Amino acid sequence: MAAKKASEAFSRALIEEVQRWGAMKQTGVSLRYMMDFGSNPSEKNLLLAAQFLHKELPIRIARRAIELESLPFGLSEKSAVLKVRDWYLDSFRDLRTFPEIKDSNDELTFTQMIKMIKVRHNNVVPAMALGVQQLKKDLAPKVMPGDFGEIHQFLDRFYMSRIGIRMLIGQHVALHDPNPQPGRVGQIHCKMSPMEVALTASEDARAICLREYGSAPEFNIYGDPNFTFPYVPSHLHLMVFELVKNSLRAVQEKFMNSDKDAPPIRIIVADGIEDVTIKISDEGGGIARSGLPKIFTYLYSTAKNPLDEHSIIEGPSDGVTMAGYGYGLPISRLYARYFGGDLQIISMEGYGTDAYLHLSRLGDSQEPLP
Repeated sequence: MAAKKASEAFSRALIEEVQRWGAMKQTGVSLRYMMDFGSNPSEKNLLLAAQFLHKELPIRIARRAIELESLPFGLSEKSAVLKVRDWYLDSFRDLRTFPEIKDSNDELTFTQMIKMIKVRHNNVVPAMALGVQQLKKDLAPKVMPGDFGEIHQFLDRFYMSRIGIRMLIGQHVALHDPNPQPGRVGQIHCKMSPMEVALTASEDARAICLREYGSAPEFNIYGDPNFTFPYVPSHLHLMVFELVKNSLRAVQEKFMNSDKDAPPIRIIVADGIEDVTIKISDEGGGIARSGLPKIFTYLYSTAKNPLDEHSIIEGPSDGVTMAGYGYGLPISRLYARYFGGDLQIISMEGYGTDAYLHLSRLGDSQEPLP
């Protein structure tokens, strides 16, 4: 069945409304603001937050839906991308048909609805990856990778916006938790220990390496175990997991058939005044300098496991599959930048790689809204 353009599948009134909302200004929030606001989740505050989201989410979602309609090289026509666009339009419609939020009953109903929206969008990243794969297959060998710059920039904007939408929804939903963990404000941990999160993420990555190869290099972690700062543990876990996994894989593959012992991965957590920096060093042979620009693109996956349209569009997503389609590094960098940090990779070909994950300690940078 040929997928329809949005103008055929959705009413003209809805499409016009998407255009109108997509032109409105987005409002960014900072980690500090989310923390201060959420530290008192009274009925009044939750009502205010829901009213803010009722207006903010349709603007952000409309912008992405509009962009999905006009991607270069015919990417917008790929079935997986059409599916994503439909999810965005459905969510926009759900938000816009939801009546004004006047009391805490409305607020609870609204919270349930945005929770469903978040679930609907669980598989956006693999679905977009599949769309890009479909496109590459159709275009090869006509288009040079350099031509994909526009698509790469779109995906950076698109995924950054998705991180923001999911953070806002997840934060609002988490503030309703009847038994919040101590020190937590929604998804933010006011006294997060980066050592603790880095340790758990590294152990998780090593377990996956063991499962895939039957053995795995060790890792050593250095830093002050008592140091804490406010951050979102799930974001940090995702980034460290990805970086350590890459290091483990590089070292494992380099030393697999060698009579030498595989050298351990070194993870160093440093607390500066402005930034917390986590450095992950390996001796896995490094990356050639010509290959370095490619590691942050969405178009050069070296991954072996192909994406399966059915499982992406129908199946559940558990989040750890990020390993599979080579999006780990560019998406980790977006997570770092979302709260004012960054990710840099420095490599010595023939020796190993150092990844520097910078996290802003101040929590006062606004979301970078694409």
